[in-house]
Amino acid sequence: MTTTDNVPNRFGVIGAALGGLAVIAGAFGAHGLRDHLGPAALAIWKTGAEYHLIHAVALVATALLLTWRPSKSARVAAWSFVAGVVVFSGSLYLLAVTDVRWLGAITPIGGTAFIVGWGALAWAFRGARKT
Repeated sequence: MTTTDNVPNRFGVIGAALGGLAVIAGAFGAHGLRDHLGPAALAIWKTGAEYHLIHAVALVATALLLTWRPSKSARVAAWSFVAGVVVFSGSLYLLAVTDVRWLGAITPIGGTAFIVGWGALAWAFRGARKT
């Protein structure tokens, strides 16, 4: 087994872990922060948690695609989803609890990573042929 044979498993584990963390983040926002943050900050937190969960699932799907049909574009998609969760959702979580406004300026970098991820995933499926 080569080191690349574990790539889908690693992304699957990361995606599943990110999914669990997204559920925790969502519950924490809904229950732990509701008495400490205003409605605008809670909405920011909720957006971070929603995108976090959606892209955790996308990462698991990408890991499955990598198992079925390994490709560079699928790996780009996977890394882009990971980066997007960290930068997009992470900056929103921090913005919600700290009100440090410049964090909002880096959020689009994470959004761009998500867009790259979806494009790369589309490209990976385009090249995936049934045998």
